[in-house]
Order: sequence, then structure tokens, then C-alpha cells
Amino acid sequence: MNDLFASRLQKIRAILLRAAGPRIAAVFPCLAALCGVFACTLVFFRLNQNLGSVGFLYLVFVVLAAMYGDFWQATVVSVVAVACLDFFFDEPIFSFTVGRLSNWVELGVFEFTALIITQLSNRAHLREMEAVAERRDTARLYQTARRILLSDDPGDPGGMVASLIREVFEFRQTILFDAVSEKVYQSGSPLPEQNQQAMIQQAHSAYLRDSDTFQAEEQTWFCVLRFGAQPVGALVLCGAGVSALIATALASLAAIALERARTLERQCQAEAARQAEQLRTAVLDALAHKFKTPLTVIRTASSGLPAAGELSELQRELVSLIDQEAKTLNGLASRLMGAPKLELEEFRPKPEPLLFSKLIKAAIQELDRQSDRDRFEVLVPAAEPPVFADRELILTALAQLVDNALKYSLPDSPVEIGIDVQRGSVALRVRTRGLVVPAADRERIFERFYRAPGAQQFSGGTGLGLSIVKTIAADHDGSVWAEGEPDYGTVFSFALPVMPGVGCEQ
Repeated sequence: MNDLFASRLQKIRAILLRAAGPRIAAVFPCLAALCGVFACTLVFFRLNQNLGSVGFLYLVFVVLAAMYGDFWQATVVSVVAVACLDFFFDEPIFSFTVGRLSNWVELGVFEFTALIITQLSNRAHLREMEAVAERRDTARLYQTARRILLSDDPGDPGGMVASLIREVFEFRQTILFDAVSEKVYQSGSPLPEQNQQAMIQQAHSAYLRDSDTFQAEEQTWFCVLRFGAQPVGALVLCGAGVSALIATALASLAAIALERARTLERQCQAEAARQAEQLRTAVLDALAHKFKTPLTVIRTASSGLPAAGELSELQRELVSLIDQEAKTLNGLASRLMGAPKLELEEFRPKPEPLLFSKLIKAAIQELDRQSDRDRFEVLVPAAEPPVFADRELILTALAQLVDNALKYSLPDSPVEIGIDVQRGSVALRVRTRGLVVPAADRERIFERFYRAPGAQQFSGGTGLGLSIVKTIAADHDGSVWAEGEPDYGTVFSFALPVMPGVGCEQ
């Protein structure tokens, strides 16, 4: 009922505003209440009603004037109501008695009621305005989030977010500072250069302090962009009064948008790298297969030359050299063919209990020359626990470490191999004297096709061997790493977890 009365009163006020102007519309509640007071006075005076009944009715009009007008309009109605009571209903009638105590009591009650109702009405009106503003800002926030999430342009996410926030919320200017890329994005009316730099500096300070601030005189928010608990930048909102909740929500939305754009960029890069890897793997596999055929022919022909007739000593050495190098090329081709298979998702090792000491001795025995085999010194611990791994893969990894030890060490220098057991893992260490891998390259030498500086002076290589070793270690939940010894050489370590349960020997 009250809402219906209020809506009709608002319609009447709107009609008056169009017809008579804003001044008449502003005092309409007072005029309406005064008309009600005069009408009630006329009716109840004719009906010979008493002072008490009329006084309560007058109080209703004071309340209405206070609710829909203001305190001063209610005061006017109160004074007029007290005057009507005194003149028409209080003995002697048709006369004013200003000094009578009852008049002042009536006026005080009316004024007190008007003051309370005005404060309650203003508070309710303020809350209504805040609710309207919150609904408007919530709708804007939803619109901003929707447009950001629907955007799939990764070219300039910071500029897009800054422009979109300023456009939707009608800010004078927005400034977005991305601490990850150290870029500043601006949108809106440009400020003088000095003020602009000061604003950017304050945004940077807010990011460093990890604290949101608000400048009331400038109506400007400085909000920290956070992704999780980590600050990643700052957002400046100039020239519009939004609540702290909305400002913080906009900052969170901007942080999510920037991180989303970075994630999309990383995904695109990863997809491009995956496609390039597939192409490279296909090319390597094709080349390896093409190498296999002529190498087989070369080895067959070289092995048949001694049976074709008598060969001189020089000819036998050349045939032996051809056969040896063809065998080396055949091994490289097999390695090229095996490397892509190790990285396939469907590839699964076939583990069994193994001992590093027996595997490394088997890898050393596969060397062609006795002089190379004699360079290795293997130290086996008294109690060596087994590992649970694929025999062929581990043999391939250890053979690669043995081959590297021969290639990148000084000629005829000893190669020390030790086996250590630490923290539930077994580590095989290959220590050589010769090439010292710099600290900056000790991670990169396990990347495919990368060769450390200085490696070329020892031996030629493809840069594939250590990447294969790393892949095999990762397939067995193990690890491989390099350590340099100044003025001596390098130590390569290959570690696998100890086999759970009771150990056994192989």
C-alpha cells in the first residue's frame, strides 16, 4: 500500500516537474501535506471532532512531508498544523494563544517526529541509491567480464582490458601496469605529461607496497593486480566513484585477463613447438632409414673385399677403417631411429631388477678396442642394491655415457666409474679428465643437438646422446646431471631409485 502511494506520488511529482518546473516539483510534498491539513481541518471542524483525533491525523501529514520532502518542509507543515489546532480546536476557538504550553508541546512532538522520519527517510533513500549503484556496477562488471572472456585477440591484452574498463564504467582514464612484461597501458583523456608520469609512478608504488589506495579529492583508485596471492601489476581508475569492492573486482578481472592471455600465448608456442617436433622427428626417422640401406651395402662390400683376392697391408687397413666407420654410422642411424620412440606416449619400459655394476661392465665390454676397455676403472660397493628398470634402455644410456667418456677426455687418461647409494637411489658416476663443461651449459648439454663450447676440439658428435640419456632417466623416474671439476674434467651422474622390497642380483 505504501509502495503504491509512493509510486503515485512520484508520478504526480513528475507531472508537476514537466508542467510547472523543478521548483514547484521540489516543494510538492509540502504543498500536498498542507492541502491535506486544510482539508482535514475543514471536515473535522464541521464534524465537531476533538483536539486529540485531529492532532493524530495532522501528525500523519507531518510524517508524509518528512518522508517525501525534507525536514524544512515537514517543519512548515508542523507549524501550520499547530496553528490550525490552536485556532479551530483548542478553546477558546478562533483565536491564537502563542504562549500556551500545549501548543509548544504539540509543535515539539511534530518537530521531533519530522526529524526522526527525515533521518530514517534519508537513510533509506541513501541505501536505495547505493543498491541501485551496486546493481548498475554489478551489471557493468558482468558486461566487462563477458566481453573480456569472449575476446580471443592475444595481440594486445593490456590495451584491450584498459580500454574496455574505461568504456564500460565511463572512467575519465584508466592505466594498467603489467609487472610481468613491465608494460604500461593507458586509455582515456590524456593528462599533462607531469601528472601522467606521477600517476604511473603511484601505480608502480602501489604494486611494490602490495596495497590498494584511494584518493578522494581526485576520485582515483590505485588497485594491485593479484593472481592468487602474488602481485602482478596495478590498475588506476580515474574520475568515477566506484566502491572498493568493485575496484578490487576490476583489478582481479584485469589480472585474470592478462594471465589468460599469457596462458593462451604459451599454449600457442607449445603447439607450434609440438608440431615442429613432430616434423623434425619424421625427418630424422626418414633420414635414419635412408642411411641404413647404403650402410648395409658398404659393410657387405667391405667384408667381401678380403675374399676377393690378396690385399696389401695398406689395403687391409683401409678396408678395416671403412668397415669400422660404417659400423659407427650404423650405430648413429640406429640412435636416430630410437630417439623419437623414447618420447612417444605409448612407449612403456619393461622393468626388471638390475645391477648398475654388471650393466656398466657389459657396456664397456662392447667397445671394439682393448685399449679403450683398459682405460675404465670400475669401483663396485660391497653391498649394491638393485634398480628396477628396462635392461636395453639402461644399457643404451650407459653405453652413451661410456662413449662420451672416450670422446671428450684426454687420450689414454683413466676414466673412473663409481657407484654410490644415497637417499633411496643408486647413482653411477663417470669421471673423466679433459673437457670441463661450464656451469652455464651443464643443463643445456642435455638438450637435443646442443654441444658445449670446446667440445668440437675433442670429437665430432650429433648432440643427441645426452638427450637420449636424459629421456631414459626420466622414463624411469630417475635423473642425470653433470658436474665440472676445474682444471681436471667433468663428472656425469646417472641415478635411478632403489628397487622397492628385497634386493636381488642380476
